[in-house]
Amino acid sequence: MSKNLQVTIDKDSGFCFGVVYAIDMAEEILEEEGQLYCLGDIVHNDEEVARLKAKGLQIIGHEDLSGLQNAKVLIRAHGEAPETYRIALENNITLIDASCPVVLKLQNRIKTSHDNKEKILIFGKHGHAEVIGLKGQTNDEAIVFQDIAELDDVELPGSFTLYSQTTKSVDKFYAIKEELINRGYEVKANDTICRQVSNRYEDLLHFAQAYDRIVFVSGKKSSNGKVLYDVCKTANPNSYFVSDVSELDAAVFQSNESVGICGATSTPMWLMKEVKASLETL
Repeated sequence: MSKNLQVTIDKDSGFCFGVVYAIDMAEEILEEEGQLYCLGDIVHNDEEVARLKAKGLQIIGHEDLSGLQNAKVLIRAHGEAPETYRIALENNITLIDASCPVVLKLQNRIKTSHDNKEKILIFGKHGHAEVIGLKGQTNDEAIVFQDIAELDDVELPGSFTLYSQTTKSVDKFYAIKEELINRGYEVKANDTICRQVSNRYEDLLHFAQAYDRIVFVSGKKSSNGKVLYDVCKTANPNSYFVSDVSELDAAVFQSNESVGICGATSTPMWLMKEVKASLETL
C-alpha cells in the first residue's frame, strides 16, 4: 500500500553560485574538447563528480600537477595556493580558474594582511581545499583551527587578525572572536563568511520546522553539508542525512506524512529530485 507522502524540495537548496560557475565552465570545455583535468573533486559530491567524469573530467591531485605538461587544468571554486600557479607557469599548463569570487576576495585580504606583517588565525577545517589555499597566501605561516579548544595550548601573539573559511557559521565566528578578546588578545576580526551560505541557516530552520520529516541530501565530504544538516536536526529531530537514494530507509516514513528535502551548497538539484521521486513511490 502506498504511503502517500507529500514531498517538497527546498527551493533555496542546491548549488551556490561558485559551484554553478565551476561546473558550467567544466561542462563547456568538456562539450568542446571531451576531456579536462580538474585539481581535486570539482564539488564535494560523489554523484555529481561521477556524472562529470562520464563526460571526460579527470580528477588529479597536487602530486600529479608537476608531472603534467601543456595541459588544461580546472581550478575549482575552493581556490588554490600561489604554489599551484607557479607550477602551472613552469609546466606550460593552462589554468581554467573557476575560483569562487568570494574565496578570491578572501585570499587577497589574507595576502594583504600577511604582507603587512600581521599575525593571522584562520577558523577553518584542517586539510580543506579552501583552507589550504588561504594558508598558502601566508607562506603557510597562518594558524588554522577548527575549534577554539585547539588554541588552549598554542602560544599566540598578543595581537592578530582573525579570518574564517567562507562556509563557516557566522555565530560561531563571532563567539570565537569574543572568547579570544576575553582571553586578553587584541583581535582584528574579518568576517568573510559567504552570505549565500550563512543566509541558508535561517531559511533552513524555517523549512525544517514546516515538515513531519526532513531528508538532507549531501556528500559526506561536504563541510557545509555537516553544518547545514545540524541546523535541520536542531529544528526538526526527525531529520535524516543521505548521500543518495540507496540510503533512504523506507521504514521511518509513516503514511500521509509531509517530507521536506534539502541539501548542501554542493548538492545537485537532480539528486534531490531523484530522492523526491523515490519517496513518492513508497
